[in-house]
Amino acid sequence: MTKLLCLDDSYLQECTANVTATDPTTNRVQLDQTVFYPTGGGVPCDFGTLSTADGRTWKVTDVNKNDGAVWHVLDSVSVAASGLFLAVGDVVSAKIDWERRYKLIRMHTATHILATAMHGKGFGITGNQIGIEQTRVDFNCETGAEKEALEAGVAEANAKLMQSVELKVYSLPREQALQMPGMVKLANVLPPAVTELRIVEIPGIDTQADGGCHVKNVNEIGQIKLEKVENKGSKNKRVYFSLFK
Repeated sequence: MTKLLCLDDSYLQECTANVTATDPTTNRVQLDQTVFYPTGGGVPCDFGTLSTADGRTWKVTDVNKNDGAVWHVLDSVSVAASGLFLAVGDVVSAKIDWERRYKLIRMHTATHILATAMHGKGFGITGNQIGIEQTRVDFNCETGAEKEALEAGVAEANAKLMQSVELKVYSLPREQALQMPGMVKLANVLPPAVTELRIVEIPGIDTQADGGCHVKNVNEIGQIKLEKVENKGSKNKRVYFSLFK
């Protein structure tokens, strides 16, 4: 199993790791630990590079989980240029594209804050897709005044985004976590059936079981700009937003 260092420190940009498995036919490698976040939970993976001490470098263009294993997919051009594929036991320096990561974690934390504001107005969150420049959140709602409620929710979220609030990340036993009000905001979805849940708390704003990366402080995010709202049925709305400072 690959240790995901990004879950302990979302601001860690580089680490040294050992290659534990390879698949040259698909240009994939596994590491004993990594700073790369794999695609999951509506959040895209990190991009970046793997490098060896002899000067060879590979671009990482995808990171994904498959049956619990974390695979780093290497760009075919980089593989061809290296002349020699990585082997089990090789030591590499893994480095992420920090600009991309920082945009994603700002978007991710902003989505939590918007979701909790909308949840309080009767909107159930049915899905999301975090983006670099724009993020999508799907809601179901039965308020009868969806437009007004949405505008009020964005205004409420933006007021919270003006605060200086440091996030907390910790683990709780599953049963204890699920007894907390508002812990599960995704409609009809429960966290994975594990004994310990990773909790991301934005004190005074939101507490949620979450397996992703976030900013350290709310004041890093900026403000939400509502870009577009699509009807996806009589009770379903698809909301697109961006961030600005």
